[in-house]
Amino acid sequence: QVQLVESGGGLVQTGGSLRLSCAASATIFTIYTMGWYRQAPGKQRELVATITSGGITNYADSVKGRFTISRDNAKNTVYLQMNSLKPEDTAVYYCNAYWRGVGYWGQGTQVTVSS
Repeated sequence: QVQLVESGGGLVQTGGSLRLSCAASATIFTIYTMGWYRQAPGKQRELVATITSGGITNYADSVKGRFTISRDNAKNTVYLQMNSLKPEDTAVYYCNAYWRGVGYWGQGTQVTVSS
């Protein structure tokens, strides 16, 4: 069982920045592919970015060039640096840990971008 705790959400103006953090309880954090997903009201949850145990990253087209995912294996933490935020980035952001067909989710953190 892996517990994930997100933090760093909040209210920001268009063009602003936020950094989300996700602390994992996993004993062997390094084996997990970590990801950030988001869900806006009335919409399905969607992929934002992932990072493998080897540091390979993947981004949704809508956030490429604006968001950066990273991980600190010594701290069992994954980050999402979000720059140039837009109102359409408003959503609840969820952290995910995945390994061999099993995934875990955090409780989510709200990000609101005002126009």
